Amino acid sequence: MVQSTIFKLPQIFFLKMTKRISLSLLMSFGLYLMAIAQAPNNYYTSAEGESNENLREALHEIIDGHTVVSYKGLYDVYETSDLIGTNQVWDMYSTCSWTHGSKKCGNYSTVCDCYNREHSVPQSWFNERSPMVSDAFHVYPTDGKVNGQRSNFPFGECNNGTSLGGKALGRLGSSTFSGYNGTVFEPDDEYKGDFARTYFYMTTRYLGTNLAQTSNAQAVFNSNADLSNYAIQLFLKWHREDPVSQKEIDRNNAVYSHQHNRNPFIDHPELAEYIWGSKKGNAWYTNSTDIGNTQAPQLTVTPNPAKDFIIVEGIASEFQYSIFNMTGTLLEQGNSDHGNTIYFSNLPQGLYIIQIIADGQKLMSKFVVTQ
Repeated sequence: MVQSTIFKLPQIFFLKMTKRISLSLLMSFGLYLMAIAQAPNNYYTSAEGESNENLREALHEIIDGHTVVSYKGLYDVYETSDLIGTNQVWDMYSTCSWTHGSKKCGNYSTVCDCYNREHSVPQSWFNERSPMVSDAFHVYPTDGKVNGQRSNFPFGECNNGTSLGGKALGRLGSSTFSGYNGTVFEPDDEYKGDFARTYFYMTTRYLGTNLAQTSNAQAVFNSNADLSNYAIQLFLKWHREDPVSQKEIDRNNAVYSHQHNRNPFIDHPELAEYIWGSKKGNAWYTNSTDIGNTQAPQLTVTPNPAKDFIIVEGIASEFQYSIFNMTGTLLEQGNSDHGNTIYFSNLPQGLYIIQIIADGQKLMSKFVVTQ
């Protein structure tokens, strides 16, 4: 593993060593939050205070409707999203050396012949439909031969699988992970978390879409793009063992510049725990803690629906408030006391979020404005 890491880029050696440290250890030293990508201010505001499937649905609304890049245009995206060294392609299926724009497949017979576009969620699973077919968050540049070996098999873990050898990464074999006993492709340990967070993105971005149109796909998704229990347990394991790297952060920002949506599970890795894992049932906030969770149900906004004012109840002290629309744009803010009326102006009919900060706690509530 160290050899392949050094081959790809010596200066990222420390970063990749950091990826080997357990998630719990990183969090205990407060380092995990330092690795979180930076989303635009208030990008995730409308998801705050939600939990379980409501949280996934709120995230879906935020990242849905992205700007579609053409399938051909993916190669242009890769020049910034999958860059290693000077104009070199970062390939998660091999340690081959590629130059952007050169040696694109084409035909191949061996590893390192050329690179192409790998659908980490195979396109046969969703019948090659748009926008999934060219969504850069799951379509990666990879060695053509290894891509062919992976075919449309699910990701998984296997013992004594078949590797193509040489500079190839990953192996193909029979699943040894509980919940599925078919053929799987096991990626290199260094990138398992990357692919796990890719699948968390896909099940969220395409919520309600049929991503399971083949038998292989049905091991991972159902017809509503929900993850199977097998996939949840596998990807949570990989997500925890291989934390977010700078590679993913840079890629998230680069793809955002083209598609104008983001992978929430790179920006806020803890989201996976709130939706499927150890914090399921808790309300999520962008400060990555459970602050205010026990008090949030006591926060009351009246009248709701409102017209030109609201009253916040359940806060015993002076507080700061901010009002956002559902895209996270800050519209109004100020200070108030318990029972005081908060007047607002020029808010059109619609759904809004009020954020309250009081005594070091952050609370959220939604309210409706009518004409």
